Amino acid sequence: MDEEYDVIVLGTGLKECILSGLLSVDGLKVLHMDRNDYYGGESTSLNLVQLWKRFKGGDKPPAELGSSRDYNVDMIPKFIMANGALVRVLIHTDVTKYLYFKAVDGSFVYNKGKVHKVPATDMEALKSPLMGIFEKRRARKFFIYVQDYKESDPKTHEGMDLTRVTTRELIAKYGLDDNTVDFIGHALALHRDDRYLDEPALDTVKRMKLYAESLARFQGGSPYIYPLYGLGELPQAFARLSAVYGGTYMLNKPECKVEFNEEGKVCGVTSEGETAKCKKVVCDPSYLPNKVRKVGKVARAIAIMSHPIPNTNDSHSVQIILPQKQLGRKSDMYLFCCSYTHNVAPKGKFIAFVSTEAETDNPEIELKPGVSLLGQVDEIVYETYDRSEPVNECSLDNCFISTSYDGTTHFESTVDDVLNLYTKITGKVLDLNVDLSAASAAEE
Repeated sequence: MDEEYDVIVLGTGLKECILSGLLSVDGLKVLHMDRNDYYGGESTSLNLVQLWKRFKGGDKPPAELGSSRDYNVDMIPKFIMANGALVRVLIHTDVTKYLYFKAVDGSFVYNKGKVHKVPATDMEALKSPLMGIFEKRRARKFFIYVQDYKESDPKTHEGMDLTRVTTRELIAKYGLDDNTVDFIGHALALHRDDRYLDEPALDTVKRMKLYAESLARFQGGSPYIYPLYGLGELPQAFARLSAVYGGTYMLNKPECKVEFNEEGKVCGVTSEGETAKCKKVVCDPSYLPNKVRKVGKVARAIAIMSHPIPNTNDSHSVQIILPQKQLGRKSDMYLFCCSYTHNVAPKGKFIAFVSTEAETDNPEIELKPGVSLLGQVDEIVYETYDRSEPVNECSLDNCFISTSYDGTTHFESTVDDVLNLYTKITGKVLDLNVDLSAASAAEE
């Protein structure tokens, strides 16, 4: 271990594994360590016995839930946008050859007490029960504008500079009502609160286009894909990739103490009395607790069921977004459901998560609007976890710390964090212009 590395990565969470893979592909010498004896850190995947131990404290799970090893329950479950940044990163590193994806059946939104399919195109807008007949026509016009919009072609801009015009102003031009704006902003553009309304509209239009393009890609009922056997496959795929490029992985390394020189810059990591030297450290917040601050907490419920979520067309995998306004909250609530069709549970079993940014100390009451949509559950557990973000100045100490995972059930915010860290570490912007068809062969 007494060698010198360009970068030492601590923790095998998804963000750390992606960064370790990207840096190895770039030719840097990377050592990757984890204090746990399993991959994934916070974003690990548990079988039923492990799940029981963590949430119920040891007693055996009931036999009627089926075989423990048929469960792969992701602790940070998130769907992947088919044309989104994560897929581009996976293709860029060629890690797709280790993974098999399957399309997700449904994408829904909660509106006025009911669950509806999210309309993503002008044709779907005309069919959607979310809107009355006149609103449908207005929405259809807006969808056509977004579909035709090309940043590089001013003819498609209809005289508006979307880097200046706010989303609120753009929407006002089409006369859309608050109800329509709510599902467009939260279920299509995937904004987490309503600040976007007073920000330049370009970001929202791009997000809507990404959703529609992702939806078209697999002709499924949603724009999302998910790996067979769950997200626990991703860190391991990146570990393999890193090894191919000469990176070294070590699990079960206790302590992992980050060492600093007299200038306060990182100079190595010590574990079990041995120090590996390095120029930079990449880690999750738990490895450098004095360089992060708590910024919030996530409340969530994990349920095991024997049926799909009601009112989702019997979808075996589905996301439902409950916009904050519909619930009188400050932040959105998310439902994630996956099942035996993605090999994450035994035949006939479904795993559902309900998550949100916690606004109280009582997750059971707070998550009720989401949990009540699940119908009959076989088992349900609740927990909250803290969310931290770095407060250090990475140019001074060479410590690059990821932000904790948020309550969203899709990957867009996670990948933003990874790409920002990559740029801080290397001084380059990752080129994500890749051939997207490289990841489609593995779909079925």
